[in-house]
Amino acid sequence: MKYTLTYTNELKWNCSFLRKKCKEVGIEEQYKEHQLRLSISYIIVFQVLHFLFTVLHCTLLLTTCAELDLIYVDVGCYSVCAVVVIAVMWANVKVKSPSKLRWMTYVTSVIVTAILVFVDLSLNYYHYHINQWVLASMYDSYVILMIYIFFPIPYIFPPMALAVYVSILYICYFVIFQNYDNQFRTGNMTRYSETIVVLCNYIGLSVIGTGFRVMREIVVRASFLDRHQYVMEANALRSTRARERVFLHSILPPQIAQPIQDEIRARIELSQKHHNMIVNNRRGRVIAIQMHPDVSILYADIVNYTHLTTTLSVKELVTLLHELYARFDNAASRYAVQRIKFLGDCYYCVAGLIKPDPAHAICCVKLGLCMIDIIREVRDEVQIGIDIRVGVHSGSLFAGVLGSAKLQYDIWGPDVLIANKLEGTGMPGQVHVSERTFELIKNWFEARPGTEAARKDAYFQKFNIFTFLIDPIENNKNIELDLLESFESFSTKELNEGTPELLINEELKKMPLGPKGFNEPLTKMFNFFNLTKQKESPKSSRPEIGLFLLHYRDPRLECQYLHQPDYMLKYSVLQAWCCAMSLIYLQLVYDHELVKGSYYLDFFLIFAFSVLLILTWYKMICFWVYADRPHRFSELSCALFRIADNLQRSLIKRISIYIFIIVAYFAIISVILNDCDMDEFQKEHIDSILYQYEVESTMCFAPWALTCMVCSIITNGIIFTRIPFIMRIVISLVVCVTYLSIMLYEFEYLVHISLTTNPFFKSESAHCLMIISTLLAVYCKERQAEFNNKMNYKWRVELLKKQEDARLADQSITILLHNILPAHVVNVYLTYLAKDELYYEVYDCVAVMFASLKNFELTLSNLRVLNEIISEFDRLAR
Repeated sequence: MKYTLTYTNELKWNCSFLRKKCKEVGIEEQYKEHQLRLSISYIIVFQVLHFLFTVLHCTLLLTTCAELDLIYVDVGCYSVCAVVVIAVMWANVKVKSPSKLRWMTYVTSVIVTAILVFVDLSLNYYHYHINQWVLASMYDSYVILMIYIFFPIPYIFPPMALAVYVSILYICYFVIFQNYDNQFRTGNMTRYSETIVVLCNYIGLSVIGTGFRVMREIVVRASFLDRHQYVMEANALRSTRARERVFLHSILPPQIAQPIQDEIRARIELSQKHHNMIVNNRRGRVIAIQMHPDVSILYADIVNYTHLTTTLSVKELVTLLHELYARFDNAASRYAVQRIKFLGDCYYCVAGLIKPDPAHAICCVKLGLCMIDIIREVRDEVQIGIDIRVGVHSGSLFAGVLGSAKLQYDIWGPDVLIANKLEGTGMPGQVHVSERTFELIKNWFEARPGTEAARKDAYFQKFNIFTFLIDPIENNKNIELDLLESFESFSTKELNEGTPELLINEELKKMPLGPKGFNEPLTKMFNFFNLTKQKESPKSSRPEIGLFLLHYRDPRLECQYLHQPDYMLKYSVLQAWCCAMSLIYLQLVYDHELVKGSYYLDFFLIFAFSVLLILTWYKMICFWVYADRPHRFSELSCALFRIADNLQRSLIKRISIYIFIIVAYFAIISVILNDCDMDEFQKEHIDSILYQYEVESTMCFAPWALTCMVCSIITNGIIFTRIPFIMRIVISLVVCVTYLSIMLYEFEYLVHISLTTNPFFKSESAHCLMIISTLLAVYCKERQAEFNNKMNYKWRVELLKKQEDARLADQSITILLHNILPAHVVNVYLTYLAKDELYYEVYDCVAVMFASLKNFELTLSNLRVLNEIISEFDRLAR
């Protein structure tokens, strides 16, 4: 059976692939800076946890120990150690330079590790040789966990090396400098077996810690890449939509274009919900006309245009008009004047149309004078005899779109006709204004009486309209100064927007470092003595993610998050396998054959865990081996691939695996506990004390070995990926409470006589302190990892929504543009517009038809009739 090995989805959650991807897109340095910022947040959490752990430990020592004289040394050493550790780690927080911070993380981590190990072993050595107290280690598992979980050492191998070094130090100390037979007072183990048990515990912690580091780097890099992609696509979509929107709004004003676009978008969404429906891209006979009572209309006409059409080639004529109208459009945008359209040599626009503007007449006249200056500049450049007539009138008009296809925005009304006649009766190189407009601008411009043609015009005589001429030479200084200020403010605005690279860097720096509800109080606690006053941040709205259990407030989003595939399942299974093998070895070491069938259980669990390991890792191993060459996989391999894919994609199956692993741990621990005959052990132990003889063999386990393994189980249970966070926390709490309850009630005597960490310190308290500190530390760290996971998923959902929204918007704009321009022109023109190039077409054989309505008064009721007429014309023209 032929099977194509597809590893694309899994590859996106592969550490080496993500490192390569970060380098390819050029954000490796930004990722390293983000990693350092994350490290600082981890440091703050570690400092608080270590401070609380030290306070709790010292408080228990001072309140529960009978002989305080022996404890003062421990309390003093632990207190000084905590202060030094916090101070050394705080040096990383104060460093601002990323290059300096990188080597500081290594130095401070090594120093803190050395301090903790030195204090722990020194106190152990002191009490063993001075006070003859045989003590268990206080910080061995704690230090190893802190190295992997909280210490700011980047990458994976440096913390591994440091953890291995710490493990070797502890093993060498107890083997060489202390009588190792006293390290485990209970158990029938040899020195070799005892060393292997401790070594298995250290190896298990290192495997779990390494897996945690790998998964954390994968999540952070994937989140960082997703955020980068989100910002990149958001910028690209924003620029694309802005370009299309500018193009659309240059044809239709926003207040007209947006309702039509919303209508088209609603039709698209409706058609997607009902796949059998066909979207009608054409509008119905719905009139889209608005009345504007206070505006100014400008009409401009190029003088000598007919001569240009006969003397210039098509390309030269189009290039000249393109240059003129582009400059006119720029000037119109500066003066907040809306260009309506241009037809051949006629260009007309309106001020006060988009937004009401009391200075609409002033803006129109300024634009007219600017257009005269522009055409004179072009005339001097190309040495062609052209000029322009400009007419401006103020009043009211109707504006909107008529028809059902090939939409065009236009204006109607008597005042529009007056502006048109002002242009036609005007003088080249002058702005011809009506008396109504002149009353609005007389304090700004100097004017003289209008032209003779205007005075003789029958329409003007009928309505008693007087006109005035505004000479650009007499008013040129104000216009030049106004243009310069407008251009400078426009340029400054453009420059302040920043480049895409700067925007991306700023967005990446804003990535959250952890849940605000937990990290902010810690940061404020450590900044309490800072002399610099912090500005109080405004109260934010309710967060989208829960504070303690990190659940989405939106249940649908939470459900979608939980049901996404888990491509890191193999790492969780590997950690579970190592923990199970260590636990099974511990059970075999303490086996006294009191529990029948325990070997069958061990065999079954070894087989089950190994099958899970093979299923989850087989595909990755095949990819490593056969990625570079084609390979025909067997039916068994294909079946394994499918099973692995199914496990990754099914939430129910992943939860079943998780529950099976926890139940298997409990089963092994139950065998260990049931293999201990407490009554017989207690009797022999008391007799050995009374009659002063050594017990040849004992029937029970070593409590500290089992407690260390339970700490590994708790750690592994919390950091298991893609299982509901609340389930992991609840199950870990159940494991913690159940174990402590059994140990403190059923095996109280065994725990009580086991080694303690300080003289006269109850062993029960030491065991509880170790379990609780592990649970709290792993919870705090996994809480940050879960937060990063959920933020990563939320960004991906937002990106998909933004892409869908952009697709709908682009589709609606495209449909609208196809209702304005010929279909073949839209995409081509957008391409030319993106390159800022001129686009035109030449046709050798066409027919042009003009039609007009005679004696048609442009009132609102007549415009409705006109809309029906044009819609019929559109239907006939299809």
